[in-house]
Amino acid sequence: MKQFFKTVLAVIVAMLIMSIINMIMWISMIVSLGAGSSTKKTEITAGSALLVDMSKIALAEQSQDMSMPAISLMGGMQSQPQQIGILDAVNALRKAQEDKRIDYIYIKADGAAGGMAQLEEFRQALVDFKQCGKPVLAYTEAASNGSYYIASAADKVLMSSCEGATNTLVGVSSQLYFLKDVLDKFGVNVQLIRHGKYKSAGEMYIKNDISPENRLQYETFIGSIWRNMSADICASRDLSVERFNEMLDNLELNVPEDFLKAGLVDELVDRAALESKLAAYCAVTDFKDAKFASFGDYVAANATVASPLKSKVAVIYVDGEIVDGSEKQQVAGDRFAKIVNDVRRDKTVKAVVFRVNSPGGSVLASEKIKNEVDRLCAEKPVIASYANYAASGGYWISNNCREIYSDKTTLTGSIGVFSMIPDLSKTVKDFGHVNVVSINSNKHGDMYSLMRPLDKQELDYMQQSVEVIYDKFVNIVAQGRGLEPDFVDSIAQGRVWAGTDALEIGLVDKIGTLDDALHAVAEMIDDESTLSSYEVVAFPKPLTMAETIVEMLSGEESVLARRMSTRVFSGTPFEGIETAFRDFKATQSGKVYARLPYAIEIK
Repeated sequence: MKQFFKTVLAVIVAMLIMSIINMIMWISMIVSLGAGSSTKKTEITAGSALLVDMSKIALAEQSQDMSMPAISLMGGMQSQPQQIGILDAVNALRKAQEDKRIDYIYIKADGAAGGMAQLEEFRQALVDFKQCGKPVLAYTEAASNGSYYIASAADKVLMSSCEGATNTLVGVSSQLYFLKDVLDKFGVNVQLIRHGKYKSAGEMYIKNDISPENRLQYETFIGSIWRNMSADICASRDLSVERFNEMLDNLELNVPEDFLKAGLVDELVDRAALESKLAAYCAVTDFKDAKFASFGDYVAANATVASPLKSKVAVIYVDGEIVDGSEKQQVAGDRFAKIVNDVRRDKTVKAVVFRVNSPGGSVLASEKIKNEVDRLCAEKPVIASYANYAASGGYWISNNCREIYSDKTTLTGSIGVFSMIPDLSKTVKDFGHVNVVSINSNKHGDMYSLMRPLDKQELDYMQQSVEVIYDKFVNIVAQGRGLEPDFVDSIAQGRVWAGTDALEIGLVDKIGTLDDALHAVAEMIDDESTLSSYEVVAFPKPLTMAETIVEMLSGEESVLARRMSTRVFSGTPFEGIETAFRDFKATQSGKVYARLPYAIEIK
């Protein structure tokens, strides 16, 4: 009983701490919004450099009209990077090619982080920008995988000559967390029902080490991501991929002179030398006379232009986990089914790009969305464009589109199904010292109570449900992709594929960006049409400032709480463990899921 009261006290204290942190974040958000509302935008004048500070922007699927405040345990309130949608970012770079006020682009590469798809598409837009003849200059002080990947697209890469920075350009890595041992200590018995030897969602709860199948798929797609990144870097820097990997494996890139000697940067500069070069690019003699236009301001200035065109091409952003209901911060089945239906019925929308950035989720919600997408595809040209993830439920809802465009590093496939029910009876009895007695009207009335293990008949019942849905998933893919079911099964089994590998096995049609997909779908409308003939409209509309605040502060699992915990534990093992336990809680109902368990971020 003493232990029970200690547990209750710990829970109460944790709830109080969460309430205090939520209050602090709410107050800091109001302060941040108030301060931001009075910020004057930089005027863009002739002879300006377009300043792309990667630490000040966060490339995302859609732009937001506000910045979220962040809380640091060590540093108090911090400003949040401006969230810029990848299409807005690409369009701004294209606009800058023709903008006579912009003389060149200056990239401060440090701080670049985010989804690999957004980094990949943004980097490609920088490469395309160079075709206009304007120079692109990049600067780094501490090269990382993400920052150097962006910087390497420039005509010239400068690095600080000051030693002491930690260079983390060492290759891509992902860590997996296995929780069986800690769950055993708390008496939690996780019952996992799945189909697919590669379907590793839930594996972290029933194992204390990685399975051979999961190791194989991880090694394959991590290797594919790095091959594509390193190939882009080496093509820009005129290096061999073999020599580049040798340098990383031998840890040859330590101090700035190493990067210069290896040909990864063109020059080492101190502050005065950097300012002198920037002034020269701006055609002025003194750095104080150089003019810089913030990329965030430039995006905002070019995103507010109204279109006089009456016909539209729509982009439906499927960005987030697929869940049941109508939640606004996730891809909720009922809400998105209505969105797709509204787009289908809108006569001014002539074609659609179905932009998927989802690891999947609820099978029921996925099926609702897929039914509406199929109706849409029957009436209008629809191309799917895949971002960071289009896996499990994300692939379920989109594989019947006329064509599928994927980024090279997109994680897709994961054609598999699982269900998971924890048995907490030992936890309640041994740690809470509580005895639970079930009174049932029928034999299996308490099978979803979490207070006892499932018996064999119940496990067979759950397995049958999983098998039926897996067979349906395989046949959906076979029909949508024009493949034989046996072949789909051979590449399915829950296995995840990177975009370039998915292209080889027929899960996607082309490697291309969201912008590529938009131009392609416009050409499908009729033989003479181009994207310039249509207004591009986004669905769903990004939440307004007021709507975002309400969503952040509402509900037990508010967005505020999710973002708070991620920031507190960011970059530590606790981030992965906290995410694992949140996913564990989300899947304890016994529902069937088609979901990807990975969250790969390039830093």
